[in-house]
Amino acid sequence: MKLSIVLLLLLTTVVGAIGFGRAKTKNKTVADWALGGRGMGTLLFWFMNAGEIYTTFAVFGIAGYAWAMGAPAYLAFCSVSLSYAIGYLLMPKIWRAGRTAGLVTQADFFAARYEAPWLGVVTGIVGIGALIVYVQIQLVSLGLVVALTFGDAVSPLVSHLLAGLVMVTFVLFAGLRSAAYAAAIKDILMVVLVVILAWTLADKVGASSLMDVFTLAEQSYPGITKLPGIDPNATTTGIWLITSALNIALGNWVFPHLFQISYSAHSPTAIRRNAIWQPIYSLAFFFIIVLGLGALVAGTQPPGGNMNAALLQFVSNQYPEWVIGLLAGTGFLLALAPGSVLLLTAASIFTRNVVTPLAPNLGERNALLLSRVSVVGFAVIAVAVSLLQKGSLMSILLNAYSAIGMLAPGVFLAFLWRRATAVGVICGVVAGFTALVAPFAKTYWAATLPGWEPGLLAMAINAVVMVAVSLMTRAPGRAGLALGPGLPVAPAPTGKAAAA
Repeated sequence: MKLSIVLLLLLTTVVGAIGFGRAKTKNKTVADWALGGRGMGTLLFWFMNAGEIYTTFAVFGIAGYAWAMGAPAYLAFCSVSLSYAIGYLLMPKIWRAGRTAGLVTQADFFAARYEAPWLGVVTGIVGIGALIVYVQIQLVSLGLVVALTFGDAVSPLVSHLLAGLVMVTFVLFAGLRSAAYAAAIKDILMVVLVVILAWTLADKVGASSLMDVFTLAEQSYPGITKLPGIDPNATTTGIWLITSALNIALGNWVFPHLFQISYSAHSPTAIRRNAIWQPIYSLAFFFIIVLGLGALVAGTQPPGGNMNAALLQFVSNQYPEWVIGLLAGTGFLLALAPGSVLLLTAASIFTRNVVTPLAPNLGERNALLLSRVSVVGFAVIAVAVSLLQKGSLMSILLNAYSAIGMLAPGVFLAFLWRRATAVGVICGVVAGFTALVAPFAKTYWAATLPGWEPGLLAMAINAVVMVAVSLMTRAPGRAGLALGPGLPVAPAPTGKAAAA
């Protein structure tokens, strides 16, 4: 029964998504494939954007972090709300720049805004690296879901290979609009699943109510419901929560796939409506955190103590086959929808911003073919890296945000400051990565500012260096400034067009 439900959910969603995407967009060019025709209205854009909130991390990662650490999982509440406050202001600017210059990728923006094609190549490579790290989250979780579905019959290697194969197959036959369709189905299923699990959790763990789950957890593990969590000596203090939330919020819209999603919207109105209302989704994190604590109270022990599998193991222990099948099927879609967008974005950046500058006569047909072939290559790399990854989904996420955060000063200052230059951006990136990954830097931050998110500190150093170098180098010309501080503030379409 479990496998039947998984296959039913997966096949009907994938077939429906591909049919929906192809009916609206023919995917004859890389832009069609990657941006879905630039016509996503409020509803479709809602699900596309929400697909980046309700990922496998949002469910398995946060529940697992609550199971292992407790209160540090509260980070989910803060980061989402802060991200959308920033997105309300930033995303319409990204959209206007994309429409003004016909941009497809984030690297296109860097190359055009700073009038430096070489900067598009460099930022494209950085973006691809961050995206592959982010794909890890989806593949690690998808591997766990495959293991839950097939049991001991499938080894970790085979489960990861199957996970990568499912994701690649979907990307090759679909596009951005198909991913939006899959995200809509996935969000609906996730809400249904969370309601079922939260409604029955108290009875499963011997609590009188959901709030009583917190009481039982606190009685069994004193301090778990307040920072720093279950380990009183952990660095997950209030400072950690604030700096980590800021790092995620500032880096969120700098991810290349969210740039492309911004380009895909029908209008700025669709973007702003989503930024206003989508923080409501973060309320679901309360129930997901309670589920993680409930799994702990119930004495759940995932294989090898793997916190990423805590919720899966809890449901497997406590619920009937049809609920396990619903969780596994939804888990496939939780990874499939955002993972496909990540791979699609990496492939479009590779083709447009890494290969095309070297082969300007590539042509649209060959460019689209190369993009699809490169999806396979990036998926193989992500599978290999995910097999070597032993950390929590939370640690992978923070690493991804720290990496992409090195492009954040170049994005924000591009819209705010006329003097920002390409040389300033690249010098800031080098300084930021040095402050982030150099062994001496890690030791210094740990000793001097314990609990601070290193990614935020590196981002600050990056910004300072960028400003200093920009003041000493030549500013971009009028064409570049037209995509930044010089962007026209055009009225947004309203009515049926904006809501389509």
